[in-house]
Amino acid sequence: MGGGLRVGDEVEDFELLDETGTARRLGDLLAKGPVVLFFYPAAMTSGCTAESCHFRDLAEEFAAVGASPVGISRDAVARQKRFADTYDLGFPLLSDPDGVVARKLGARRNFAVGPFLTRRMTFVIDVDRRVLEVIHSETGMQAHADQALEVLRARR
Repeated sequence: MGGGLRVGDEVEDFELLDETGTARRLGDLLAKGPVVLFFYPAAMTSGCTAESCHFRDLAEEFAAVGASPVGISRDAVARQKRFADTYDLGFPLLSDPDGVVARKLGARRNFAVGPFLTRRMTFVIDVDRRVLEVIHSETGMQAHADQALEVLRARR
């Protein structure tokens, strides 16, 4: 999968543990509506906190378009739980410790930038598992949620 998934590609189903240690499947998450799967480099860091809190603050807007944000990083379940609880995030945070899902979707770097192997990327995934949009921005912490909402509003 060379450069990772692109708009129109189908996302393979996967299963990872969330911040409570519960196994979550992409297919089950999509049964409730589109999923905004956002990869972030590391829980509890300033940029990832700003990005995640922006998703949290837009919860009503995501609900209005029937979509759910889902965060994903290499962090262990316990660290994801601390992140979710500290900032009252209110959406699942998936633990991808070996970067398996990040690699499949194209959000894993070939080399670490500092301690970070995961790219800050967001995939807007429709209920049929097709990618509606791929958002790349390492520095625009608001861009991921804002652009995902634009795409989802246009979908309706």
